[in-house]
Amino acid sequence: MTIPSSVDLEIKAVASEIIGLDPTGKRIARVLRDTIDQLYDGQRTGRYKWDQLYKTEKTHCGTLVEINLQREFKFTDGKTQDFQIAEVEVDCKYSQRLYGWMIPPEAIGHICMIVWAEDVANPTWSFGLVRASIEHLSGGGNRDGKRTLNQLGRDSIIWLWSREPLHPNVLLQLDNDTVSAIMSPASGAKRINELFSRALGRIVGRGVVATVAQQDDYMKRVRSNGGARSALKPKGIIILGQYSSHVAIAKALELPIPGKGDSLSVRVVNAASNGPGVAKIEGSLWRIAKVNEPVVSAPNLPRI
Repeated sequence: MTIPSSVDLEIKAVASEIIGLDPTGKRIARVLRDTIDQLYDGQRTGRYKWDQLYKTEKTHCGTLVEINLQREFKFTDGKTQDFQIAEVEVDCKYSQRLYGWMIPPEAIGHICMIVWAEDVANPTWSFGLVRASIEHLSGGGNRDGKRTLNQLGRDSIIWLWSREPLHPNVLLQLDNDTVSAIMSPASGAKRINELFSRALGRIVGRGVVATVAQQDDYMKRVRSNGGARSALKPKGIIILGQYSSHVAIAKALELPIPGKGDSLSVRVVNAASNGPGVAKIEGSLWRIAKVNEPVVSAPNLPRI
């Protein structure tokens, strides 16, 4: 993005440094997704949505976002604030509620990195910079002296990314009956099979697999040789992963593209001829099956 010329030099310097480290915002988005999943701790708890967290855990999310952003980008510790970026002191503030950031007295006058993300069916996130000057803050504060941004402060935010899509949590995209059917089997392997049978055509992140499997080595439950790929093959279902050959198949079938740690299942049938929506797998042509079409055994996927 282009930083307006009227923005103060320190905000420009910090913005330029961050954009240089993450031009697309994908690294920040991944940190936010991973941090929320870290809080859910689905592998041990089976939790997958924000309102399942305790109040103390929700409060802790901001600290985890700060820690994980610093780990990802190797920001230097600040002398008075959280980070030092481009030799500028920067305070980091996260909220699941847009404009819900609480600015402490010690951050007044400094630049605040403000981060927002909500984990819903179609989640989004935003990331901006603002000077926490007195004129940008509300008059009243809480008992700790923390204040929110007033309207002038909100209008002064320099958004580096605004309402960008966050990697989805597929369990929040499915209806309650479907999620119950996925989570009801006693066996983790059977739950994973249900997940990929019912979430066809949707990106399934690593965190969701961990939540559904609730086992060590949970990704093993997705693979061939006894995992979901083997179990669902007779039902005509293939499970694509992040491998380049799998990505090529997803593109040919005109499906969403699996990223790092992602999986995506789809039921396929033989295609009569090549063309849009057709992929060559194991030497044969395949397309996405229609709901009422007969089931045929799925092809073997390339290993890489």
